[in-house]
Amino acid sequence: MEKNDLGGVLCFNKPAGCTSHDIIYRVRKLYGTKQVGHTGTLDPLATGVLVVMVGRAVKASEFLTADEKEYVATLKLGITTDTEDITGEVLSEYKGEMPDFETVKNAVSAFAGEIEQVPPMYSALKKDGKKLVDLARQGVTVEREARKVRVDKIDVFETEKPDEFMLNVRVSKGTYIRTLCADIGKKLGTGGVMATLTRTSSGNFGIEESFDEEQLKAMTDEERYAALRPTDELFPDCPALTLSDFFAKLGAHGCDLYQKKLRTSFPEGQLVRLYDSLGFFALGRVISTPDGSAIKPVKQFRI
Repeated sequence: MEKNDLGGVLCFNKPAGCTSHDIIYRVRKLYGTKQVGHTGTLDPLATGVLVVMVGRAVKASEFLTADEKEYVATLKLGITTDTEDITGEVLSEYKGEMPDFETVKNAVSAFAGEIEQVPPMYSALKKDGKKLVDLARQGVTVEREARKVRVDKIDVFETEKPDEFMLNVRVSKGTYIRTLCADIGKKLGTGGVMATLTRTSSGNFGIEESFDEEQLKAMTDEERYAALRPTDELFPDCPALTLSDFFAKLGAHGCDLYQKKLRTSFPEGQLVRLYDSLGFFALGRVISTPDGSAIKPVKQFRI
């Protein structure tokens, strides 16, 4: 694949100690393009799956849906910090006896399903145009509204340490695992922080198929390009529609594609992956027009 044809999705295995933006910078160098973005930030402490869009795939950013994510985290009881993880300044320490596993298990189970979370101050969320983390570093704390998030799975396991437990969770986009750890610690009365975090999957991208920087550096250009997964894999829940040459040509020029002529019946607002004889080339959205329901191409991925 030539560099000017570059476009795809890289499943990157992020190490601890660097930011998501650091990874973007490294991928830009590896692939020789400034067109690089990611689908979900990982804190410097965290490791694991960072889904990186390369080349024309960055066009998908505005259409990405709220993918579920899975994590393995270490919950450390007995302290609270300003960042809700082990890297922060300690605010309080618990001196009593640690709860037994059954007590911890019962407390953890209460967080399954739809819950409310107050986003942490140390986050990239913005208040009046300013990032909360920047305000927090200035010693400023602002009110944050609780948000509904979803915890689809949460399992807890004992470790060799009486104050540490492993969590295996699957959550909706926007869920803060360190806040989950802090809230569990609060419920137990001991306080708690997130000590480690590994994202094991993001949507349909898993850690077992991720590449680290050293692996990518050891590849030839051809191998590196082959490591990119097709852009349409970012939209597994969107129906696919393969068009005839006639309709594909219209779609490539941004023309409305009327469903009665296509003999399709997708609901209004639905995103549709559009394919021609060469493969995926555009995303379309179903709209209502005076002449009937149509699929309007909203983003082209070949130009």
